[in-house]
Amino acid sequence: MTTTTAPTGVGAEPIARRPMLRQLVTDSGYVFLGFPLALASFIVVIVGLAVGVGLGITIIGLPILAGALYAARAFADMERLRMPGVLRQARVRPYYRTVDPAATVWRRVLVPIADTQSWLDLAHAVVRLPIAIFSFVVTVTWWAGAIGGTLYWTYAWTIPEGPDDQDLADLLGLGNSIGARIGLYTALGVFFLITLPLVVRGCALLEASFGRVLLTGVAEMRNRITVLEEQKRAAVSAEANALRRLERDIHDGPQQRLVRLAMDLGRAQQQLDTDPEAVRRTLDEALTQTRDTLNELRSLSRGIAPPILVDRGLPSALAALAGRGVIPVDLSVDPTLGTPGGRLEPAVENTAYFVVAEALTNIAKHSRATECWVSVARDGDLLRIAIIDDGEGGAHVSKGHGLSGIADRLRAGGGTLDVVSPTGGPTEVRGELPC
Repeated sequence: MTTTTAPTGVGAEPIARRPMLRQLVTDSGYVFLGFPLALASFIVVIVGLAVGVGLGITIIGLPILAGALYAARAFADMERLRMPGVLRQARVRPYYRTVDPAATVWRRVLVPIADTQSWLDLAHAVVRLPIAIFSFVVTVTWWAGAIGGTLYWTYAWTIPEGPDDQDLADLLGLGNSIGARIGLYTALGVFFLITLPLVVRGCALLEASFGRVLLTGVAEMRNRITVLEEQKRAAVSAEANALRRLERDIHDGPQQRLVRLAMDLGRAQQQLDTDPEAVRRTLDEALTQTRDTLNELRSLSRGIAPPILVDRGLPSALAALAGRGVIPVDLSVDPTLGTPGGRLEPAVENTAYFVVAEALTNIAKHSRATECWVSVARDGDLLRIAIIDDGEGGAHVSKGHGLSGIADRLRAGGGTLDVVSPTGGPTEVRGELPC
């Protein structure tokens, strides 16, 4: 059985960096194709908008205006398909208003007119053309300069030269010889060739970034807000579960012992004048209750924020945690996480400690395992946590269980939880947390 919990999003993970030549081809294709698409979208949308607004005082204008908005949406979808190759981000498609299937025809017509994103698509189609023209002209110029200049020596002899003709080399005072012209144009071609990837990349980013602002900016903001809301709910849920568990543990443990202690002391007070030997036994029992209560309070405090975690860092805290376990633990922790320069943020350390502690508690209570393995290591900007046991399996994330609390803690910090636990075992609990 596999259960995965992750923040709801739209897939904004960066695409891996491409080789320069491949990126140059991608950017060039994006700019070259962008110009005819921008021209077509401008013509279609402007005509539809002008006719629709012009006939807006009549009923006929509304369907035409809605048609122009749908056309702008189609061109916007094409652009959203092309942008990821340039921006190196996954595709994002915004939410559009929908209409009930039983709605009337006029209701369907008014839906795109009342949709904010549809108007952003239309604005992109109108304003995009000047940017596309600029990018297209600059890209074509640089490609022509790079190819024509570097290969000038191959066709220089075919260019006719009249007695009164003045070449660029002649104007610059280099003379009008074939050698001067080949040298100058080859140097210019090399310059264009060297700067070609940078210039084309800039033109493609200019056009794609403008498209991102209008075509996906609102969607990304809305999805980011959704993720933050989910993280907030997860944090509230995790804290509520922790407080309930702490309240239950205090009620079932230290509170009962303190009640017993008060009763013993009251009994000792009553026996003080009549039976000194019984008082001594009662006080011994009270002393035992006091020690047990202190031990339980220390145990509970370790689950909140153990002092060793604050003082010495995650590796030492996890080593102490593994040493107290009832099941043998093979622990592997990145030692740099305990050094002054490699320590994580306190919130990340607390979350990682909680994940391991809760997982080991679940293993001890439910898995019937004989051994488990814990691995904690930093991988770039992620902290990867893996807890594996050889128990009977069947673990799952459900409300009220320990794994649900782990999932909430990780989700509150922007992380993810993956549980693989087939019946019969083994169980793998893997978490990732931004650090």
